[in-house]
Amino acid sequence: MPILEKDTPKGRGVLPKVPVPPLKQTLDMYLKCVQHLVKEEHFKKTKGIVEKFGAPGGTGEELQKKLLERRDKTTNWVYDYWLEDMYLNNRLALPVNSSPVMVFPKQTFRDRKDTLRFAAHLITGVLEYKALIDAQALPVDYARGQLAGTPLCMQQYYRLFNSYRLPGLKRDTLKIQKNPASSSEPEHIIVACKNQFYVLDVVAHNKQLSEIDVLAQLEKITKMAENAEERLPPFGLLTSDGRTEWAQARDVLTKDPTNRESLALIESCLCVVCLDEPSGLEPTDTNRALLMLHGGGHGKNGANRWYDKPMQFVVGTDGVCGVVCEHSPFEGIVMVQCSEYLIKYMTGSPSKLVRSSSITDLPPPRRLLWKCDPHLQGLLAASADRLQRLVNNLDMDVHKFKVYGKEFIKKQKMSPDAYIQIALQLAFYRCNGRLVSTYESASIRRFQEGRVDNIRSATPEALAFVKSMTDERANLTDSEKMKRLWDAIHAQTHYTVAAITGMAIDNHLLGLREIAKELNLEKPEIFSDETYLTSNQFILSTSQVPTTVEMFCCYGPVVPNGYGACYNPQADHVLFCVSSFRESTETCSAVFVKALEEGLLEIRDLCNRGGAAALKASDSGQGASQPRKAGK
Repeated sequence: MPILEKDTPKGRGVLPKVPVPPLKQTLDMYLKCVQHLVKEEHFKKTKGIVEKFGAPGGTGEELQKKLLERRDKTTNWVYDYWLEDMYLNNRLALPVNSSPVMVFPKQTFRDRKDTLRFAAHLITGVLEYKALIDAQALPVDYARGQLAGTPLCMQQYYRLFNSYRLPGLKRDTLKIQKNPASSSEPEHIIVACKNQFYVLDVVAHNKQLSEIDVLAQLEKITKMAENAEERLPPFGLLTSDGRTEWAQARDVLTKDPTNRESLALIESCLCVVCLDEPSGLEPTDTNRALLMLHGGGHGKNGANRWYDKPMQFVVGTDGVCGVVCEHSPFEGIVMVQCSEYLIKYMTGSPSKLVRSSSITDLPPPRRLLWKCDPHLQGLLAASADRLQRLVNNLDMDVHKFKVYGKEFIKKQKMSPDAYIQIALQLAFYRCNGRLVSTYESASIRRFQEGRVDNIRSATPEALAFVKSMTDERANLTDSEKMKRLWDAIHAQTHYTVAAITGMAIDNHLLGLREIAKELNLEKPEIFSDETYLTSNQFILSTSQVPTTVEMFCCYGPVVPNGYGACYNPQADHVLFCVSSFRESTETCSAVFVKALEEGLLEIRDLCNRGGAAALKASDSGQGASQPRKAGK
């Protein structure tokens, strides 16, 4: 059951379970989603396979029946399937490939002490936010945008500080401590400094440390880290590696009791605070995004991390600050809400360094010890090399589109999200002459333990519109282009509503595939068909992550020849974070951003011309029909 705020009337009671969509509806939607993205002969074959799968008395009906039974028996029929497929089975390294980051505004620190004051203030805010979570006192989130006002499941918040992603040889495990506050072990955070790890107990003598105590402990930690003679190898590097490689290295590590003890302390901490050294890079938005995603590699701050922990707060002496998140326990909105609370706490509440009383006789922070041998040294070197390759490969462009923002789009009576998604399709088409399977995350937190489903934004209507702005440009009037734009907006909005109400196709198809595996059936042909495999290669992976304070989210592409495109629409501008890999000959972030900027200007001009024409028509008494409103 989701934990809902007790005194919120709308939030009372249990949220509904995620529905299982009708089989025929999903199969029809699937064919519509892929027809215009694959070759005609491939689609013909796929159509035959899908019709056979959905035939009366066929495999599809049998699997659908089993899924409906599973829905009755479980809180959320898709949750475990989705978590394994999306995250735990994935063998790629967490940095860049999986972990999103939140980049805070650039800070100006006068000296090291100033940096530690900021870190102490941040840690105090984290402890305050965690206290709200422990007391189940967080206000309930309500849906915004489409179908606004519905209460949302709050379960993900309760995994912010008590979960850990444990690497496995074939599949990772998401470990969740039921209630760490009731544990006999004192609550602690791990502080990373100069690639060393320290235990900072946040409770001493049954009392939570004040901000002045936290600062005193951080000062002790930085002093301990200065001692080069005591410096141990940078074991955090291992967590930046592929998941199988890290699991193998962890097996070697745990043979020694000292290492087992250090790992246990990291795995049970509330969060990690990374005190970073200056990177030497100019702190542009793009560079700060890169440094947050991978730390700049082992030569900079890439080893000053422990990537398995969901919340890592980065505080750099050069003012580069933010949060690195392990994504499996929660979605981006939870990271945003936590980050915004902390930024508001830090700007709105004065530092309590002067007024707070200190606990005397604080036990000093403890350095985590590691036992290393030549084999582990070799594994560390290999991890460092692979991280450096990832650093060299990532091509990031953080671009602020300043010409207009969501206010202009709303004036057109269009959904800003749908509008931006269509602009992304136009940019991709301009660069590649085709559309591809696109992923846009859609929250299904309206349901118990809901996570996300996928909005497939590369609709047939989007293709028709982007062609009207490119290949067929000269042959169509503005009113024909406007009609296609509205068709694309409506199609995108309709798909969004389907996705957030549990009626999209990706989770359903995944459930059918996984239940067949559980029943030891031969894999149905629909799931080994080339079209299905291609349709799940998301060359364009997108997400809207709006913020109410100055910060932004970004992440890497999910396939080698793809783009990651995170956007943050504000009233008068839109911030885009576009990522790709340099090793791919098919992608270039700067080229994509240029095409995106051009497309956004062209769509604006089209809307303005369309609006002027409609006004002229109404003035002359013709009464142009107003398109229906497409939502927020």
